[in-house]
Amino acid sequence: MTRYKPSLVIAPAVLALLAGSGLALAPAASSAPSPIIIAVEGPLTGSQSDTGIDMYRGVKLAVDQLNAKGGVLGRQVKIVKSDDQANPDLALAAAKKVKAAGAVAVIGPFNSSVGLVNLPYYVSNKVVALQLTSTDDTTGEGVTIQPKNSQISPVEIDYLQNGYGYTGCPKVVMLVDPSAYTAGMADRIGKAMMCGDGAPVTTIPVIPGQADYTAAVASALALSPNILYVSTYYPEGSKIATAIAASKTAAHCFMGLANVDPAFVTGAGIPASQNCRFSGVPQAAQMPDAKAYVTAYKKAFKANPGVWGTFTYDSANILFAAMTKANSTDYSAVMKKVLATKGFAGQTGTITIDPKTGNRMKVPVYILKVDKSGTFVIDADAP
Repeated sequence: MTRYKPSLVIAPAVLALLAGSGLALAPAASSAPSPIIIAVEGPLTGSQSDTGIDMYRGVKLAVDQLNAKGGVLGRQVKIVKSDDQANPDLALAAAKKVKAAGAVAVIGPFNSSVGLVNLPYYVSNKVVALQLTSTDDTTGEGVTIQPKNSQISPVEIDYLQNGYGYTGCPKVVMLVDPSAYTAGMADRIGKAMMCGDGAPVTTIPVIPGQADYTAAVASALALSPNILYVSTYYPEGSKIATAIAASKTAAHCFMGLANVDPAFVTGAGIPASQNCRFSGVPQAAQMPDAKAYVTAYKKAFKANPGVWGTFTYDSANILFAAMTKANSTDYSAVMKKVLATKGFAGQTGTITIDPKTGNRMKVPVYILKVDKSGTFVIDADAP
């Protein structure tokens, strides 16, 4: 037989006597402080998802390390994802999702065409944006630690003019994706590479998402160029590299920064990738200061890090440092401290932000090649 066990009930009269006697009841346990919400916005799905996933992992690694040490301002940090699929038509919806989630900051977007649409929204809605766009048209709309067009183009121009050993002005034909970043870069390069006759550099448009670009490459080669300059993102660039290699042309292949991704080599294959030179930033394992990041990334995700997760990792840690210095998550206070970043020891190198522009002052831009293992490495022979 089960015996009845009476529960303890304190009558109201007894409670009153306890209150009058000065004896205090134990207070209820206080709840943990609410987390600080930040967002990652980028191409988490779609043709550029390798970039988006690497971006997210860079932020997650920084957040996990921070939370293991107690968080920031006594609070844990929570990440929300917002997928823009590298599509400017989805840009505003992605930003509104970030705002609706209560995020105080966003790391992203990556694509310039997306940032042109939604970075003004972030600024007007007081969401701190540590963005990864490279077009100079987004200068002042948040902060970025990755290279801008105006910082990339001098490196490319120097190599195009001097790296292939031509005397005089080499003839350049460009294959160009009309997106904001890629078109902007092609415009800068085209103006710089006009020969003495003043004739404009020929541009052949590349429509994103096509299965094959053999016809576009053939049109370019029909103009007898010395250099084929390819300003696209990597899904298209890898197909173009394949077509260039198949043509057996003597023209040199030069690929813009947005093609630098391990997925480029996967798509084009190692021989076709080795046929080209690239401007950009190498994979994390090749970055001079990223050893600790690479080790932690591999342990956390059982995968090799790509290119841009290193930048989002540094961006997240700059954000957390700014919150700590501001002792706040308030937009104005945090932005002030982010813009004051100076000499920050990042995995992408030492980082100082120009407070007038929000852009990184010294950027890691290199001429790259693909080695026999299929890895982007710094070309030590580049001038």
